[in-house]
Amino acid sequence: MLRRRTRIEIPEFYVGSVLAVTVSDPQAPGKTSRFVGICILREGHGLRATMTLRNAIDQQGVEICYPLYNPTLQKIEVLRLEKRLDEDLRYLRDCPLEYSTFAFDMEPEHAADSGEVPVNPVKVPLRPRPWTWRWERAGMKGLIVPELREDFYERAKKVSEPWHKYDLMREYRRSVPVEDQREIYAEVHEHVQSLETDQRRVRRRRVFVAPKKTS
Repeated sequence: MLRRRTRIEIPEFYVGSVLAVTVSDPQAPGKTSRFVGICILREGHGLRATMTLRNAIDQQGVEICYPLYNPTLQKIEVLRLEKRLDEDLRYLRDCPLEYSTFAFDMEPEHAADSGEVPVNPVKVPLRPRPWTWRWERAGMKGLIVPELREDFYERAKKVSEPWHKYDLMREYRRSVPVEDQREIYAEVHEHVQSLETDQRRVRRRRVFVAPKKTS
């Protein structure tokens, strides 16, 4: 990572920023390509960090996922530095293409003098179903979900946190009074301390046991 940062500048950007990325073609030495798009997702950490850009070309949505530390990356330009109301903009796949369309000759916009990254409060409407995901269950702040039947929202509430039925401690905390929980935790803590004390005694005996003499 440090070696790559000496060769390429990775600027500050967020999900919702408009970027221009220039990459080289390993199959054609000396040839590069430039893609402009809105960052809809950032994933991973360290050498596995990636960013996904989206743009609409000839009325067709195009997305490219770039590893941030890929040696083929030549340049990353921030054309518009801003944030959105959500940290995941993959719902743009199911929105009108006008919200994903950016000119390839777009000029960089100057950042605000205040030093704070502006938050774009735009709310994007969804196209009619079907969608690539059940967005009525996502609870996105920057998304306008069309009115659905009431049973859609009822099912969304049931499956919004499906892991709860496997969370035994959650059910325990809901059913056992706090006073009883404290008493049980105190007993468990006392038992753990007694086990640790016994283990320390065993280790001391092993240290001070004299080795047997061999004839």
